[in-house]
Amino acid sequence: MRVLILTYGSRGDIEPFIALALGLQRAGHQVTLCTASHYKGLIVEQGVGFAPVSDDLLNLKDTQEVRLLLEGGAGVLGGLRAGLKLTRAAKPLNWQTMVDAWQAARETSPDVVLYHPKMMAAPHIAEALGVPAVLAALQPMLVPTGIFPAAGMPARSLGRVYNKLTYGLVAAGLRAYTKVLNRFRRQWLGLPSSPRAGDIRYTSAGAPIPVLHGFSAQVVPRPGDWPAHAHTTGYWPLESGDDWFPPPALAEFLAAGEPPVYIGFGSMAGRDPKALSALVVEALRLSGRRGLLASGWGGLQSDSLPATVFGIEQAPHHWLLPRMAAVVHHGGAGTTAAGLYAGTPSIVCPFFADQPFWAARCVALGVGPAPVPRKQLTSERLAAAITAATADGSFRANAGRLAARLRDERGIEQAVAIIEAVAAGRPV
Repeated sequence: MRVLILTYGSRGDIEPFIALALGLQRAGHQVTLCTASHYKGLIVEQGVGFAPVSDDLLNLKDTQEVRLLLEGGAGVLGGLRAGLKLTRAAKPLNWQTMVDAWQAARETSPDVVLYHPKMMAAPHIAEALGVPAVLAALQPMLVPTGIFPAAGMPARSLGRVYNKLTYGLVAAGLRAYTKVLNRFRRQWLGLPSSPRAGDIRYTSAGAPIPVLHGFSAQVVPRPGDWPAHAHTTGYWPLESGDDWFPPPALAEFLAAGEPPVYIGFGSMAGRDPKALSALVVEALRLSGRRGLLASGWGGLQSDSLPATVFGIEQAPHHWLLPRMAAVVHHGGAGTTAAGLYAGTPSIVCPFFADQPFWAARCVALGVGPAPVPRKQLTSERLAAAITAATADGSFRANAGRLAARLRDERGIEQAVAIIEAVAAGRPV
């Protein structure tokens, strides 16, 4: 079976799909992972086939509008203006991504197309090829439920009606792309327009597309009102590279004292990465803890650090995080999963989107203290959270028990079995 995986976004949107691709390859299937060219090295070094799409959408993260939104400093009206400006800027870039994805599909002739929600052309590409599609989501935001609001929507104690309404708002956002997707269907795929073109959850004929949720029911219990085609498989951790060895300087730092606190916000540094870096270094000083500062891609800056703080750009989370006293992060789905898998207490500093949802889940699971949202983040508040996470042994005990259950789930194998069934035309 030939599988084409289409995904886009931050590293946290890529690594679970690499892990899933490796699982499919172990099951004997041929896989091509199609995403931004920026990630080619990461994918190829894992032995997974790669097909490129444009990096241009990724580069929007460096715009002033995105950095303002990350800091929560735009306000409601400012946020709307910034969002509209970004939408206008993204439209031509989205178009190129669609065209590139279609080129990859023609070159690989897949038997099934698996896609991240950001790759909105994917179900239309599958239709043009005459093959089934599978939607793969790392957040619960597409399948309506009355149990909780869509991830990324404000959490309010307003009951089932409000919760279901949030999914209607998500659907309305999807429908905003109907016009451009219909143009793509006509001009590139030779397909007629469809009134459902913007809703990536359905085929143009109105049939629901199977959904794989790449997270654990131990973390987000499966709602009883979800339809049968919505699956929660367990996480898809990228744990390859067991032969990875830390650079000597990192190994020496880890051995020189008590376990440090990991601090990394991915690319979520906002307008002033230097100021945010200084803030977290001061928080470590106030808490009396050693720290490991992850600069990431466009994130925190690791220049001129004190001897008690070590700066790294990247290291495998499955190797690094179990060695930490706590993990301070932004609450992205991927980093949250890595922290939970490591059995290490989490301190979440959510910036926007689905991050407050994952922060709330960490608190509910008892694996970390109350979150410190980015717009409320100070050295003193972060220091207090670090002290709470490292001094209260219940957080580590809860995290350890949860991690053991997560490792027993075999989420990749579950996802592979569902993809095989869809490709074979069996009910799922």
